[in-house]
Formats: sequence, C-alpha cells, structure tokens
Amino acid sequence: MNSANPIPPSDARDDAHGVALTERAIAAVVADPHRPILDYGPWAGPWLTGEPEPMAPGLLAAAVFPSGRPLPPSLRRWLAFDAGLLRRFGWLDGDGRFTPRSLGDLARAEFGDGWGSCFDTVSDRFDECFLLPGGSDSRRVLATGVGDEHGEYPVFALDIDDIPCVELMYPGLDVYLADTSGALTVELDGYSRLAEDGVYARRMLTHAHHVFRGEFAEQCLPEF
Repeated sequence: MNSANPIPPSDARDDAHGVALTERAIAAVVADPHRPILDYGPWAGPWLTGEPEPMAPGLLAAAVFPSGRPLPPSLRRWLAFDAGLLRRFGWLDGDGRFTPRSLGDLARAEFGDGWGSCFDTVSDRFDECFLLPGGSDSRRVLATGVGDEHGEYPVFALDIDDIPCVELMYPGLDVYLADTSGALTVELDGYSRLAEDGVYARRMLTHAHHVFRGEFAEQCLPEF
C-alpha cells in the first residue's frame, strides 16, 4: 500500500478509537492489573506495581507536551487512570512534567551509540519521542507531531536487524494500549500490519502521508 492507494473509510464503531478504545484497554488491565505487560519480556514488568497512580486532576487538565502540542485523548484518559507505568518508562519526571527525547537520543540510550546514531538522520522529524514497552531487539516509540482525525499521534517500531529502520506500527496510543493489553486482537503480521486492517487503515495512511510521504517505513543509514 502506498500514496497512490485511495484511503478507505474509517470504522464507525464507537469503541474502536480514542478514549473509548482506551477504556477497553483499561478494563483489560483492571481485570488482571499485575500481570506482565509483555508475555515474552519480563524486563517490562507488570502493568501496575501496586495501586493505580492517577495524575492529579489539576495537573492533567493543564498538561501539554513541552513542544506545546496537545496530549492525545488516549493519553489523557490513561493518565487519569495511571501515570506510574509511563513514569517507569521515562515519560515523566518526579513533578509530573513530560521528559521527551529526540529519536536519535532515545535510540542511543536503547541501542548504544553505534546503532543508535543511525536514527540521528531522522531526528529532525521525530523531535519529541517517548519509549513504550514492546519488542526484544526492537523498540516501540510514540512520536508527537500531526495528529490524525482522532487527535492521536503514531507509535513506531525501531528495528536494527540488518538495516536500521523506523516503521509505523500503530496509529495511536489508543491502539497500542488495546493491542498490548489484549483488549484488541490483530490477526495480521508485520510491523505496519494495521495498514491492511479495515478499522485502522485510514489512520495509518494519514500518518504515513504526514511522516513518510505515503510510505510506512524509512531506512536509517548513518551519515559519513
């Protein structure tokens, strides 16, 4: 699928996107809050380490990213439920302020200077990024920018197998949370599999146009 393909209509189900889908993810977590986030990765820890730690309502109401970009609806709802998970993954400091990194800085921290430096070449387009649990050799990263029709920002996979690349994986934190928590079942394979999904293809294509000129991935080769 590329920029020449028509964008299919988005799914009309009320619980397939945004806050409603995030509610489904929260319900899945509440049903078993201390289970591992990743069945294959015990390093990620459980969804909750104790009771939920919601962000203070006043702080949440005023919250924006350091760039001034608004929080996506899914993140605002998740933080009203729990901020502890994202704090563990470096999204917030002790005062509840967001602590983003450029893609290059995040990749260097996760992969080391050798592989991580490959992502410096696209950092100007990914200047405000946050790490999410997922992958083993790969990583999952939310990058703010232009929101889709639901006000959601894309989640990417960073892969260093063979040729380092960044690939669109989820159209928003809402879909990431639902898939990772088990509230959503995706039958297709591959990082950008949701580009072929009747429910999420439109949103995936929207982000692909904004970020990759209609493609779903970009190789990240070091500058010499």
